[in-house]
Amino acid sequence: MSDESTFPLSVVDGLTLSPEYRKALRPGEMWADAAGRQRQLPRYFYEVPSWDMAMKAQLTPNFLLWEFIQVDVRETPLLLSFPRYVPCAITLLAVCLERFREAVGSLVHISANGGYRSPSHRLSRNASLHCWGVAANIYRIGDTYLDTRSSIERFSLTARETLPAVWTRPYGSPAGFAEDHLHLDLGYVTSIPRDVRS
Repeated sequence: MSDESTFPLSVVDGLTLSPEYRKALRPGEMWADAAGRQRQLPRYFYEVPSWDMAMKAQLTPNFLLWEFIQVDVRETPLLLSFPRYVPCAITLLAVCLERFREAVGSLVHISANGGYRSPSHRLSRNASLHCWGVAANIYRIGDTYLDTRSSIERFSLTARETLPAVWTRPYGSPAGFAEDHLHLDLGYVTSIPRDVRS
């Protein structure tokens, strides 16, 4: 990622956004995960003014921002238009995926709805790590589609060996999830930029 002076996106405190955006993003709110543990949603976001900017914003040498924000009509309509707001921790995920790409030696493709999605997205049940911008669902690596147990388990092992702190979802659990992609995440990580005032 570029240094602060050349990185094209501004940081925004989610608590300063309009009521409509605050309702959709829920900055800083507590949200229970599947086990009932309370997790605090991200408060600081990169403001993405346009799809053109998302196509140009380079997070790492091989990952652009647009790859992490492809969502379908299950996202709340407000967040399908621009500006969009993406948690600052998305850059940590991009760096991890860059290391993973180096390890597999090929392109890594993130699924639609498989990067960042808001707490208002209909796939966001409980405290989904996708809402923190630290989870990715990868459907293809190079020419290999991740739709078999062997392909998912092989690349899951590579991810864990390359990124010791990453968690990968086992094939077929729970209840059929992760049978057509590799899910990896960094846990409930938030990023608070250095110069913000709380």
